[in-house]
Amino acid sequence: MGRAEERRARQKGARRAKRAAKSGGIRRFFTWKWVLGYVLGFCALLVGAFFVLYLWVDVPPANAAAKAEANIYKYSDGSIMAKTGDVNRESVPLSKIPKKVQHTFVAAENKDFFSDSGVSFTGTARGLINTALGRGKQGGSTITQQYVKNYYLSQEQTVSRKLKELVISLKVDQQKSKDYILAGYINTSYYGRGAYGIQAAARAYYDKDVEDLSVEQGAYLASVLQAPSQYDWSAAGPKGKKLVKARWNYVLDNMVEKDWLPKSEREGMKFDVPIEPRPIPGRDGQAGYLIDAAQKELIKAGVSENEIEAGGWTITLNIDKKKQKALEKAVSTELTDKLDPKKRKVDGYAQVGATSVDPETGGIVAMYGGTGYTDHFFNNATREDYQPASTFKPLILASALENGSATQDGTSVTASTIYDGTSKRPVKGSLTGFAPPNEDDKSYGPISVQKAMNNSVNSVFAQMAVDVGLDKVKNTAIDLGMNKDAGGFDVRPAMSLGVMGASPKEMAGVYATLDNHGKTVKPAIVKSAEKGDERPELPDPVNGQSISRGAADSVTSVLTGVVDDGTGQAVRQQGQAVAGKTGTSDDNKSAWFSGYTPDLVTSVGMFGEGKKKQVSLKGTAGGGRVNGGDFPARIWAAYTQTALNGKKASKFDLDTDMGAAVKPPPSPSSSDTSESPSSSPSASESTSESPSSSPSASESTSESPSSSPSGSPSGDTSPSAPDPSSSSSTEGGFLRRDQ
Repeated sequence: MGRAEERRARQKGARRAKRAAKSGGIRRFFTWKWVLGYVLGFCALLVGAFFVLYLWVDVPPANAAAKAEANIYKYSDGSIMAKTGDVNRESVPLSKIPKKVQHTFVAAENKDFFSDSGVSFTGTARGLINTALGRGKQGGSTITQQYVKNYYLSQEQTVSRKLKELVISLKVDQQKSKDYILAGYINTSYYGRGAYGIQAAARAYYDKDVEDLSVEQGAYLASVLQAPSQYDWSAAGPKGKKLVKARWNYVLDNMVEKDWLPKSEREGMKFDVPIEPRPIPGRDGQAGYLIDAAQKELIKAGVSENEIEAGGWTITLNIDKKKQKALEKAVSTELTDKLDPKKRKVDGYAQVGATSVDPETGGIVAMYGGTGYTDHFFNNATREDYQPASTFKPLILASALENGSATQDGTSVTASTIYDGTSKRPVKGSLTGFAPPNEDDKSYGPISVQKAMNNSVNSVFAQMAVDVGLDKVKNTAIDLGMNKDAGGFDVRPAMSLGVMGASPKEMAGVYATLDNHGKTVKPAIVKSAEKGDERPELPDPVNGQSISRGAADSVTSVLTGVVDDGTGQAVRQQGQAVAGKTGTSDDNKSAWFSGYTPDLVTSVGMFGEGKKKQVSLKGTAGGGRVNGGDFPARIWAAYTQTALNGKKASKFDLDTDMGAAVKPPPSPSSSDTSESPSSSPSASESTSESPSSSPSASESTSESPSSSPSGSPSGDTSPSAPDPSSSSSTEGGFLRRDQ
């Protein structure tokens, strides 16, 4: 080897040594083999960490906000009356959402939803990076991930929340069906206008239930999820409207791409502009009373109060929107518009409660609870602390007819039976002394049951109650729907004056049973209730027979006389059959009119409500004594006329042998006025109708017990069975007639 070659070899070795020295340390660890090893090791570490995270993170219970829902209260026609609760949400099962509307949400958010694993790793990674860099909310999540975020987690933008979302989404996709997840997503998402869930959104944007949504409307709701405030058509500017329309078209085009929508159908679709926003109805006005009554009815049917408070119920009431407005207007025009509490203190005490019932279905079609739920919390339509007064008298007659009762001398009690109508006449046959005065202490002498009902003669019905048997009267009243535990419902002669407590709702049920030919009517305000697939079983409002048809129809026949020729003449309507009874309680603390047509039963009560005590209504609206034939009857008439407007006048279909509004006999001579009722047989009564030319004064139910028990022991004899020969009859003992 020459010197030159040797020199070159040394230089080459030196360079190698230098390179070896330089490549020592860190570089020797970054060969391609080492790099590959690092990558594989890091991936294994990530997989291990994710596996640990997967085992550690469980699917949590739903967050409180996701489960919070409003209760929706609807009128009988399906229109919304009110919503209660802090969150306007109403969950619906997927079966209620049209299939194509379901597909609009999938097309908008996650076209591959039905085949994916529930997560988008690339979208999640992008979201994690953007969150870590503080770039805010980013898209890319699947429907499953968005459902998990809404239902199980929160809306916070943190790395830990996104990692939890990923794990929980995988687990939920494995544990739940796609339909379950889709339903959850659609029901928990926020759509703007305060609406959570598609049912609330359908109402807020299109004023319809979700099952009635069109594909075009569904596509808008699916689009608005991306930016609820920006995409709300009513609030959006030109740019926002352009963006939401582009999004709407994107949704429908994706549906065509996935074969969920025929192309020909897509080409004919036009954007359906949403309605303007409206305030969510609450508990103001009469709504609060109706909601409260409905909740109590559901609780009685077995739905717990906690279940109701949890929300999510759709409760449809029997309330007819038009009739409800008519009742409210009748109270206003006939009474409250005439009140001036600043001028007359008593005007501030006047309260009204009313309940109107369909006698065939038992549904409460209208209810008036007071001046307004937020102003007067107590529901006057359901309160039982005021006396029904003389509206109780028909129940005494019903019991007499049902039990085949007779007077003290054995004469059958019918509309024609003659009683002694002398004011303060002591009752006979009672161990408890009782001698009630009539209205204005007026004495009538011998008077028929019909005329006594027309004029509400206290002395007659006090004696009749004893003749029937006080226990039997109470039992009949309970059978007809009165509350056996009502205050003052004691078995004593004073019962005949209606001194127990009762509510307009209760009395409407009693009179509805009479109107329904004795078939039991228990007024119901709830038509149906549902929460998802849960539907509690509600009792049938019309079930059983309280009293016989003959007894019920006979009472109805007699009560037509009160309207035609008695204290209820204020409710007479041309051509329309009406039956009813007035009532005015002791000291004028309450006044009533309970009456009915063949198709509608309404009880109106007026109450004097002072501070922590009942007060007299006398002087209300600048008048004198308030009788049942006054404000209550006028409210009843104004309401009924409007409620039945457009309907043909109807007649009662009665099976009775008592005729209608039986004319009393000629006035007896003065020498006959002291005659015992038992001395005037029912046969002496005419059965032809001839109303008196002038009505009597309205009644009072002031109780004035006798200081001594009634006279002869012979008055305690049991009533004998009615004598069939004492009244005319036809086949089966009944004369069928249409009045």
